[in-house]
Amino acid sequence: MIAETMHGAAGRGHGYAEATLAIDLDALKANFATMAARAHPAECAAAVKCDGYGLGVEPVARALSGAGCRTFFVALLDEGMVLREILPEATIYVLNGLAPNTAPVHAAHRLRPVLGSLEEIAEWSAHCTATGRRLEAAIHVDTGINRLGLSEADVARLASEPRLAEAFDVTLIISHLACSDQPDHPMNARQAERFDALLARLPPAPASLANSGGVLNGRRYTYDLVRPGIALYGADPRGRGDGSLKPVVRLTGRILQVRTLAAGDCVGYGATWRATRPTRIALVSVGYGDGYLRALGTTTGERRTMAAIGGHRVPVTGRISMDTLAVDVTDLDSGLAVRGGEVELIGDTVALDEVAAWAGTIPYEVLTNLGSRYARIYKGLDPD
Repeated sequence: MIAETMHGAAGRGHGYAEATLAIDLDALKANFATMAARAHPAECAAAVKCDGYGLGVEPVARALSGAGCRTFFVALLDEGMVLREILPEATIYVLNGLAPNTAPVHAAHRLRPVLGSLEEIAEWSAHCTATGRRLEAAIHVDTGINRLGLSEADVARLASEPRLAEAFDVTLIISHLACSDQPDHPMNARQAERFDALLARLPPAPASLANSGGVLNGRRYTYDLVRPGIALYGADPRGRGDGSLKPVVRLTGRILQVRTLAAGDCVGYGATWRATRPTRIALVSVGYGDGYLRALGTTTGERRTMAAIGGHRVPVTGRISMDTLAVDVTDLDSGLAVRGGEVELIGDTVALDEVAAWAGTIPYEVLTNLGSRYARIYKGLDPD
């Protein structure tokens, strides 16, 4: 089944959006199955933070739940509250931990904070003691990324004073890999060894270290639970896709106009791209205001960023504007590039991983920047 929802000013109630973001939920579910198989016998959870990596948390979470996912990770308390309404029975962890005075809200919505400091542990413990409820939470230990998590000294204190965490159930101990997108980086093995050492000092509980890259890098990192994100959405964070992950997103824009340039004519702001021959360009209704990153623009002589028309790759020319971009269609059959025609910017012909590389960034940033002006089409959406 294909269902369509419209988001943003251009689509709100009118249906005249000039670009389309198609999201294949069947591919999302297939990627979950692939990651679960790689991680087995560890449980496979799912990261759905940042509005399901920009693709819409409600359809994404429902699809993953339908594929068998029972445990979900969000970053923020607000995200957890939204997800609880969508999935009343799911286990939901809040990665950014326990903000001051929010323990009652976490408890009311049955959200498990990922406690990353002794202060957070003390506050969660105090709430459990005051309410007489033995609630669940995860403990986050830092193994070298120096972002969130208990330090080695904090773990030593917790080990010597176990009463600090006795008022609640520790259902998971997590850490986070810094370099999982680089499989051969020595930091990966060092972090796993440090995680083992810290786990040995804490009360027994299921352990989780692997994000998408960790799962793809092998069983050394999978422990008891894995929490992939970007791989579910179709990208290999290591940039070495082997075809096992299916593309989830297809981004297309409409051709507004096709025009002919003489040699020497420029395209776009700054005149950074000039035609070196008689050239046909197509102007496309997508720009950085839609989240198609400005870094994807090109200069004369570059053939870096590509789009596709009818399965044929065509180069992007000049800077990306807020609302438009241009592609060189000189070498394309004139019947393929026509006013109102479709240009693929991400999809089967132009991979998400490629677009991220051309922009000098990562697939996470590309997905989470996709804007609100698209017509969003969900393939595989449940009718209810």
